[in-house]
Amino acid sequence: MYMLLKHLHMTCAMLTLLSFAIRGFWMLTDNNLLQRRWVKIAPHIIDTLLLVTAVGLTITISQYPFVDAWLTAKLGGLIAYIVLGTMALKRGKTKAIRTMALILALACWGYIFAVARSHMPFPW
Repeated sequence: MYMLLKHLHMTCAMLTLLSFAIRGFWMLTDNNLLQRRWVKIAPHIIDTLLLVTAVGLTITISQYPFVDAWLTAKLGGLIAYIVLGTMALKRGKTKAIRTMALILALACWGYIFAVARSHMPFPW
């Protein structure tokens, strides 16, 4: 069960990154595809599955945020990623702000990935 959850979680994480990067590119190029209904719905489905598998993994491995430092770091990175992601795709008032938020959100994703691989809050 652990390996199934882990692989599903990793797949969803990659789909989340790919989806966000594509939508970020569309934002930068003012592409109308960003306004399609399926483009607004699909990331929520992927992210919900990502979150469900994350909770399943924490229970399976008996490690939890605010108890285990690396999971606390991942949670903090996730919150930053979500805030920056909404700024990049919706809430940023100018394209310059949205672009900077996009870059920082992608950096947060990279940090989350590095923490997940190393199980250390400071993976560098």
